[in-house]
Amino acid sequence: MELVVHNINGEATSRKVMLDEAVFGVKPNDHAIYLDTKQYLANQRQGTHKSKEKSEINASTKKIKKQKGTGTARAGSVKSPLFVGGGRVFGPQPRDYSFKLNKKVKQLARKSALAYKALENKIVVLEDFTFETPKTKTFSQMLDKFKDADRKALFVLAQVDQNIVLSARNIQRAKITTAGSLNTFDILSAKSLFVTESSLQRISEMLS
Repeated sequence: MELVVHNINGEATSRKVMLDEAVFGVKPNDHAIYLDTKQYLANQRQGTHKSKEKSEINASTKKIKKQKGTGTARAGSVKSPLFVGGGRVFGPQPRDYSFKLNKKVKQLARKSALAYKALENKIVVLEDFTFETPKTKTFSQMLDKFKDADRKALFVLAQVDQNIVLSARNIQRAKITTAGSLNTFDILSAKSLFVTESSLQRISEMLS
């Protein structure tokens, strides 16, 4: 697939680039996308949830009433889950939610996500650019010059540019990432994918 290179003013230049068929032209694999997305979301979980069980409650161990003759059920401890302030039965415990996923599956998932964006014509190739100083207004004005500017956009750079990152971090509809940090979840959650020329080459080198 051949795409026109745009400048930051939203204007098409005279240059064109070819998308690597080995990356953007693969047949999408939905199951690989599911597994990679599941792993990404699992890795975001802290897993620090915790509730106290009966043995961890700090309270008296004295029997709270006599065994028989009360007309109610027998009860031996205020720590019982039946009482307010008692322990919780099978409550959440700290755990690690991460799981292993093969490298080739992750690569296939990213290729599949990029292929979907290519099929939907949601990839825009930009000239390599930078800002002299961080300026949110400048980045917002640049974004307004493209189609679907009101929807979430993912900008992929070849490497971290602090001025661009700082310019975009307060804009809810935009996210900045690098080719090396590109993941399936971010690709699919964005409505448009803005890729610089140098990052496009880097993506092809990593995934092809």
